[in-house]
Amino acid sequence: MRDILITLIVFGSLPFIFKVPAHGALMWVWVSVMNPHTQGWGFATQLPFAMIIAVATMASMLLSRTPKSLPMTPVSVLLLLFVVWMNVTAPFALIPGPSWVQWNKVMKIMLMSFVVMMVIRTRTDIIRLVWVLVVSIGFYGVKGGIFTIRSGGTERVWGPEATFIGDNNALALALIITIPLMFYLQQNSDQRWVRRGLTGAMVLSALAALGSYSRGGLLAIAAMCLFMWVKSGKKVALGALLCLLGPLLLAFMPERWAERMDTINTFQDDISAQGRLNAWQMAYNLARDRFLGGGFEVSDAGIFARYAPNPQAVHAAHSIYFQALGEHGFVGLAIYLALGWASWRTAATIIKLSRGKPELAWALGLATMCQASMVGFAVGGAFLSLLYFDMPYYLMAALIATRILVEQHVKAQRAVPLRKTPAAPAKSGMAGQP
Repeated sequence: MRDILITLIVFGSLPFIFKVPAHGALMWVWVSVMNPHTQGWGFATQLPFAMIIAVATMASMLLSRTPKSLPMTPVSVLLLLFVVWMNVTAPFALIPGPSWVQWNKVMKIMLMSFVVMMVIRTRTDIIRLVWVLVVSIGFYGVKGGIFTIRSGGTERVWGPEATFIGDNNALALALIITIPLMFYLQQNSDQRWVRRGLTGAMVLSALAALGSYSRGGLLAIAAMCLFMWVKSGKKVALGALLCLLGPLLLAFMPERWAERMDTINTFQDDISAQGRLNAWQMAYNLARDRFLGGGFEVSDAGIFARYAPNPQAVHAAHSIYFQALGEHGFVGLAIYLALGWASWRTAATIIKLSRGKPELAWALGLATMCQASMVGFAVGGAFLSLLYFDMPYYLMAALIATRILVEQHVKAQRAVPLRKTPAAPAKSGMAGQP
């Protein structure tokens, strides 16, 4: 039944995609982020839904008369530069076979990220994009939260297998990125049942993130909540809510969860933490030795034997920053950091231009919550190999489109001349004369 439902949704969307390219972008985001086919048990797990939607979206863009040029903003230019640099480093990869497999996967993600940036242009499309992201990740948050309650927190929450968020740590970070977006939609919804549903989804997603037993996730959710509190216009109310829910959620988790979180303070004795430090040192040494880095997929015993302090402890980078450094060198890391900074500044610009304008309140709230998501990703990503996770790139697309709309609105307001009071007609003759 699940396979039939997913197949009907995908193929049923094709007529709408051919009519409006933005619909294809939204469907692509849903399929690539949620991976709904993984929830099936039969034929749907083998069908190339992503390819079908991508081809349909490309065809729709060619047939459509709507504008489809890539907005040339600091974010899009830096992302394009990052893609170009990855194509420079890929031919010099230390492990060509696996590197080209990963290159193929990453280039598809980047291509469709640019497509999303090209076709998401209106406020309606932006809000729909946020909804798609919330539903896609929120599904696993609600599901994982219920699982955590049923198991009493004794079992870990995992994401869908063979996806970016299949790992428990990756799922936790994806949920943390999504919670601010849920909060944004909740604050901007007129429907009481929607607000209540999103409130429940936020609580369950937070519980699922804790139920993942991710230590990096705990640090990320703490940083994200702190940022949301600082930026909130209702610090007392939000602070009271966090102080109430935080201890309740933590108290619900069992002792084994608390013991694992305590290893944050004793990382020097933790094998997993030491393995990550070893991988980080390897990436640094590799980047120092090779200007172009090692190319995609450098978690190899031979590479660790040459560059790692402990050649026997072969681990993935477990950090978006050291992953960029090891695979694409210092130049790649610099471009990636600049991309993150440009995204932050784009949100800051939206906030600055929207402040004090009720008609742009939607943009102000979205940019603020995107910054909260970026804080969570920047902290949690320091401990995970999610450099190519596509959700942050879709948030960049939302910010690009929002900034363009805000700047257009502000420019239009400034162009409207002030209405002048018409001057009184001059009196003829001398005073006192008729």
